[in-house]
Amino acid sequence: MTSHLAEYFTLMAVFALAAITPGPDFAMVVRQSVVHGRRAGIVTSLGVGSAMLFHASYTLAGIGLLVAHSLLAFNILKWLGAAYLVYVGVKTFRAPAMSMDIDAQPAAAASISGVPMSDARSFGLGFLTNALNPKAVLFFLSLFGTLVSADTPIAMQVGYALSMSALLMGWFTLVSFFFTGRAVRAQLARAGRWFNRLTGGALIALGVRLALQRAHSAA
Repeated sequence: MTSHLAEYFTLMAVFALAAITPGPDFAMVVRQSVVHGRRAGIVTSLGVGSAMLFHASYTLAGIGLLVAHSLLAFNILKWLGAAYLVYVGVKTFRAPAMSMDIDAQPAAAASISGVPMSDARSFGLGFLTNALNPKAVLFFLSLFGTLVSADTPIAMQVGYALSMSALLMGWFTLVSFFFTGRAVRAQLARAGRWFNRLTGGALIALGVRLALQRAHSAA
């Protein structure tokens, strides 16, 4: 039991460091929080965290090895993820300047498109951003393959995955709260359209970077 506890804390420590490193998930949550308000940011965070359970399910079933060792599977996932990030990035880049009511509650902030984003769409954006990232797939596989013993019971491994999902949801929820705070929103409102161009450009760049990613671990 002591060994499993040490294994758990080691796994969570490594994962926490990876989770707070800015990447596609971070860019998407920030974009959702600022453009569509706190609620959209939090729901997007739940989508990102839920994708971890998706990764865990096929990893524990052994299907994840297909992506890790198949160049074709890796490339299909890579191009889907890259196209998705570029698509969202282009839409964000071309969006009109934000019109914020700084005195309004962050959760009630209007969408820059004038149409509030549904919870289902916000959740889907977060889920797909993480689920379609082959780097997330390979990271999860390598993390479990390196730090989790083959003797660890499946039930305990599921517990690990649930903890990782909860940690990811919690972290990005904090990010959502930060970027919908009054002071931060005031600064971003002054940035106007430049925020859309910056975040849109970041998403496009991440998509291009993903497209150029090579499957170093593919056989």
